[in-house]
Amino acid sequence: MFKQILKSEAGMTLVEIMVVVAIIAGITGLIAVNVVGRRDKANIDLTSTQISSIISALDQYKLDNHAYPSTDQGLDALVHKPSSGKMPKYYPDGGYLKKPPKDSWGNDFSFASPGNHGEKIEVWSAGPDGEFDTEDDINSWDSDEESAE
Repeated sequence: MFKQILKSEAGMTLVEIMVVVAIIAGITGLIAVNVVGRRDKANIDLTSTQISSIISALDQYKLDNHAYPSTDQGLDALVHKPSSGKMPKYYPDGGYLKKPPKDSWGNDFSFASPGNHGEKIEVWSAGPDGEFDTEDDINSWDSDEESAE
């Protein structure tokens, strides 16, 4: 009787273990492919959202001071009160942003006031490759055209 219990409760065979491992590997492969593609898109979407937030902070700066910060003052004017150029008449404690903005890849945004593409102000990121003037740049003027469509 004792020997029959041991035979009926024997472990899994090597083939069964290999099948389970193959199934797990297949599922992991499918998940990895989907997650990697979505991460790149998420970083691009996040950077576009950050640009919109920066534009909103710049608009608030203009409402308070009747002008945008100059290109020379840069986006730092949203974090620290400018000490050169046209001085703001009003500057809130803590600034308009809590810290200097960085894109999803840890790089600084660029800023132009007035803009170079017919806009009053322009904000852009070098995108995933970190190099400006390449096709993966993310900017405020293209996103305006897309939202108008």
